[in-house]
Amino acid sequence: MAVSRRTFVTSVAAGSALAAVSTTEIVSALTSAASAVSPPGDVVGKISVGYQGWFACPGDGAPIGGWWHWSRDRFQPPSPSNTTIVSWPDMREITRGYTTAYANLGNGQPAQLFSSYDQQTVDTHFRWMREHGCDTAALQRFSPFGDEGPTRDAMAVKVRDAAERFGRKYYIMYDVTSWTNMQSELKTDWTTKMSAHAASPAYARQNGKPVVCIWGFGFDDPGRPFAPAPCLEVVNWFKAQGCYVIGGVPTYWRQGINDSRPGFLDVYHAFNMISPWMVGRTGTVDGLDWFYTNVNVPDQADCDAHGIDYQPCVMPGDLSTGARAHGDFYWRHFYNMVRLGCQGIYISMFDEFNEGNQIAKTAETAATVPAGSGIRPLDEDGTFCSSDYYLRITADGGRMLKGQLALTPVRPTPPVVGGGPGPQPGADLAAGRPVSASSQNGGFVAANAVDSNAGTYWESTNNAFPQWLQVDLGTAAQVNRVVLRLPSSWGARNQTLSVQGSTNGSTFTTLAAPAGRVFDPGSGNTVTLTFTASSARYVRVNVTANTGWPAAQLATLEVYAATGQPSDPPPTAPGNLTVTAKSSTSVSLSWSASTDNTGVTGYQVLRGGTVVASATGTSATVTGLSPATSYSFQVTAQDAAGNTSPPSNTVSVTTDPAPQPGGNLAPGRPATASSQTQSYGPGNAVDGNAGSYWESANNAFPQWIQVDLGSALTVGRVVLKLPPPAAWAARTQTLSVQGSTNGSTFTTLVASGARTFDPATGNTVTLTFTAAGVRYLRVHVTANTGWPAGQLSELEAYAS
Repeated sequence: MAVSRRTFVTSVAAGSALAAVSTTEIVSALTSAASAVSPPGDVVGKISVGYQGWFACPGDGAPIGGWWHWSRDRFQPPSPSNTTIVSWPDMREITRGYTTAYANLGNGQPAQLFSSYDQQTVDTHFRWMREHGCDTAALQRFSPFGDEGPTRDAMAVKVRDAAERFGRKYYIMYDVTSWTNMQSELKTDWTTKMSAHAASPAYARQNGKPVVCIWGFGFDDPGRPFAPAPCLEVVNWFKAQGCYVIGGVPTYWRQGINDSRPGFLDVYHAFNMISPWMVGRTGTVDGLDWFYTNVNVPDQADCDAHGIDYQPCVMPGDLSTGARAHGDFYWRHFYNMVRLGCQGIYISMFDEFNEGNQIAKTAETAATVPAGSGIRPLDEDGTFCSSDYYLRITADGGRMLKGQLALTPVRPTPPVVGGGPGPQPGADLAAGRPVSASSQNGGFVAANAVDSNAGTYWESTNNAFPQWLQVDLGTAAQVNRVVLRLPSSWGARNQTLSVQGSTNGSTFTTLAAPAGRVFDPGSGNTVTLTFTASSARYVRVNVTANTGWPAAQLATLEVYAATGQPSDPPPTAPGNLTVTAKSSTSVSLSWSASTDNTGVTGYQVLRGGTVVASATGTSATVTGLSPATSYSFQVTAQDAAGNTSPPSNTVSVTTDPAPQPGGNLAPGRPATASSQTQSYGPGNAVDGNAGSYWESANNAFPQWIQVDLGSALTVGRVVLKLPPPAAWAARTQTLSVQGSTNGSTFTTLVASGARTFDPATGNTVTLTFTAAGVRYLRVHVTANTGWPAGQLSELEAYAS
């Protein structure tokens, strides 16, 4: 049985003290969406999550049998004396639980665990990923050449199905721990099994290439004893197969010390992307800052110098050791990596209940963990956190990575959806809220004004008035007072400023008119402004002059409401708006649901501020668009009181060109297949090049290839081709043609029959049939006299 990485990876001390981060370092930190050596793809600019999918239970049908990865002795039920886990999952959305030998939960219910082998479990996990902005799942794959193999093969299929169903991407992440014959067996496994997954539209691609990760080369421990030469050969072999290869490498890979063997730098530099391990390295915020300065910054510089993408590991912290600090540890790790300017982020892990660093929904209180087990729930430090809290932090961290949320060291995610009871009347509504500014000078960032510390401050760019500072209260409140402070030790000065409010972040009204405001250390360097109560979610301070320094300056921006938070706030913004399909005249969109205290009643799709579609669910199709035209969309949510949420993220898309009358409808369209051999993928059949071709797995009929035309179109003729050179001798393939409007239910357009491809006639077969409206066109192959596989160089579709 494969072991967890912690078994072999021991903690490496990061140092006991953190030197203060200098202003120069903060100035140099990137504060926008991540830049990259490679363009955005399925891992660059994205949040990837490590997905184990390795839990099984008796009776779930998994070939491995027993309590796989739940128990040390998998043939005995998990109990306090026979366990491999340190955290307990929230089971409320899992339909099938398996009763353990633990005592009942604190609430008296049986202590049950899930099986990853149940498709509903995997589907639920991937739904959570979709709802919380987890773009890509890295499916862990240990050696499949033992008793784990059949179960791991089946899990790959279950993950593929869930990824396709919920619009996520996934890739294979090989872990070479205890994989003695990895040099040959990695190649065999990829060639004979895993490469077929690359045909799925959900399989992750970067720079147009299928993504593969190899985790474990270079680690200095007995479980990975490999020399550099065979490791380098494996990396180069995968690259030669046309793969984009990620290296899961030791923390100190660059120096070849501590957890890294020396002599591996050429191996590390051969990877397309480097993802250093961090679990077990530190459990404090100071430690994270030490690694940022001493490890991550020089790591990024090395990767930049060698044209390698950098994907650091970000972790929520080990719940079992109290490292999480109710989200502050996780957010600091996100903040450090985004300000670094990394190319992507790898979350360790999604479902690692064995190491306590899972972000999947987790037991909230002692009521939902086994009594007397000692397992810590999320409220272990006294702060109640909803079970989805770390998924929600992941969503906000992803927004910050992508430039959709301003870089901030202040965690914007409340431990409870909606912030729990919310600020009470008389409380500062701005404390800890997301904040932005027109500019900042060095390390004097906007977040300093909402950190409840009058000793830190925001300062704008010098000699460049006017300037502004703005706080997002999260929801509209009846604001009637603002308190502004400077550090108490500063000399007196006069700042000319006004206060504005907005409910949508774009249209502002004046709450306090422009005037000179005196900050005097004799009165605590404090200015209080009161005004008629007005509804505002966004509060902005505009500064046009300062007698004490040629810049706007504020140590604290406090906002108070006459009646606290409103009794009926608007819904939260819809999340993760994505394009799921497009044609020449339509675009299909999906998004994750908003939340509201009384319930969301519907959604509106906006284009340029105009409503172009409405929906009661979380998807919609916008029609009536022009071909080959760029559009941008947002979505808002509405509740029964008529409140409208803030807008979702913006997505931009260009519609397809209009089909030419009588022309081929298939070129350049998304193509998938039941399998492929090596680099002969289904995209070759719609690339307009008869010299490239798709080939299925060998000796494994039946096989199929399918093209998505984008929308239902009238098709009455299909032309099938093989490469025209005479070297492609004549052959007969037994095949049929099927069509579908939804991708799941197919009808036969051309019955199965022997079709002869002859180089004397261009190796072309033309099939005509009664015209039908189809979006998905599939060619189903059951035999081939020339080669034991399905083969096509071009699949062309015509109206007639």
